[in-house]
Amino acid sequence: MFRKFVYLLALAQERHFGRAAERCHVAQPTLSNAIRQLEADLNVPIVERGQKFGGFTPEGLKVLDYARRIVAERDNLHHELQALAQGVSGHLRLGAIPTALPVIPQLLPPFAARFPHIRASVTSLSSREIQRGLDEFTLDAAVTYLDNEPLNNVRTLPLYSERYYLLAQRAHLDEATLAQGAMSWEAAAGLRLCLLSPDMQNRRIAETAFRMTGRVVEPVLETNSIVTLYTIVRGGHCASVVPGQLLTCVPPRPDLVALPLVEPDLSYVVGLAYADRDPPPQLAKALAVALADDDIGQRVAIATAAALTPWRLALS
Repeated sequence: MFRKFVYLLALAQERHFGRAAERCHVAQPTLSNAIRQLEADLNVPIVERGQKFGGFTPEGLKVLDYARRIVAERDNLHHELQALAQGVSGHLRLGAIPTALPVIPQLLPPFAARFPHIRASVTSLSSREIQRGLDEFTLDAAVTYLDNEPLNNVRTLPLYSERYYLLAQRAHLDEATLAQGAMSWEAAAGLRLCLLSPDMQNRRIAETAFRMTGRVVEPVLETNSIVTLYTIVRGGHCASVVPGQLLTCVPPRPDLVALPLVEPDLSYVVGLAYADRDPPPQLAKALAVALADDDIGQRVAIATAAALTPWRLALS
């Protein structure tokens, strides 16, 4: 039965019988027959069949949810038994919102030092994709917003507060604005802007801030990459709203300025999230313990303040 569940999860991820079989290293008839056997065992149709894979039946979605939980519990048991025998090890699947990617290099070293036998992979995802990944057990943990759009069925560890800046060409702003050392969201709404795409929570945060000033913004360019935001501004095409963490990755340039966005002065907490299960997922718990013991939030705050100082000095 367990192997049939594994085949079913592969089909859910690949949405194609052939690719699912390749993923499981079996012949396609082997996988197809196993799923037909599962349907016979449970006496329900699981897959909508036709010329090609047509999705899952309502009963199939229930079975799929159960299969995800069973396989995840098996993996967690395996990790716990392995930890008893030889220490915590395995493959940590970590999701991260794009605006948190600059912070990831600060999170992984203390984790790797404490748990050297765990390897990690990091995937850039929207906050909604992260919620789905945690729900479907395709992610062990994630770095995402904690206090804006609610997360469901997770345990959390706050890491830092995200603040927002207008990144622009110095030549595109007047001397009075530069002398103020900050810019209101209402004033920023009047500029040509490149913003993150609407599927990103950071974009929805920016739109909320603009609406609070009575403005609705139509960006001239959208992207799902914060690095692209920087390169577009550097090229002189338009200005952008960026998280402070982006500025920690790029050096100040004489032709660019980063002005704190105020009125309203917004910040949102970004932190670690992982499934609220008992016992908690072994690898996610290991990451949470390492970050909490290392007081990573304080370390991130200090490093961010130090990295932003040259940008502040460049305004004067």
